[in-house]
Amino acid sequence: MKAKQKSAKNNAPAEKRYQGFSDDERAAMRAAVREQRTNQVDPAGEVQQKIAEMTDSDRAMAERVHAIMTGTKVGLSPRTWYGMPAYAKDGNTICFFKPAKKFKTRYATLGFSDKAKLDDGEMWPTEYALMKLGAGEEKRIVELMKRAVG
Repeated sequence: MKAKQKSAKNNAPAEKRYQGFSDDERAAMRAAVREQRTNQVDPAGEVQQKIAEMTDSDRAMAERVHAIMTGTKVGLSPRTWYGMPAYAKDGNTICFFKPAKKFKTRYATLGFSDKAKLDDGEMWPTEYALMKLGAGEEKRIVELMKRAVG
């Protein structure tokens, strides 16, 4: 005798049901697929375009992060990663700038992929919140970049 299968219907209240990915998350995933398909003909130009599309506060920080990344002699190349400005070495994304407005957060972040050599014991940060960029923060970013590329 076959057992009755229960319906997959979710009886939870609407506000508690999983609503799926947000529009911004879906857009980031589509951007990642597009980046892989196009092989980024002009990756530096695409980074500049993404920065230009940002709101004022995000754009100012992204421009400064871009200047640091391209001005620091650690061999990183600009590219986009999930539609965000990112910097790679030997084709591997090392770090990325995540604007606050893109994911509706209160601060932008400077994130590092698993390819970054920032390991410090069994636990270490992979993203840093950025509220503003002063001389101290810029110095810290340069130190992190040098360490990340080993």
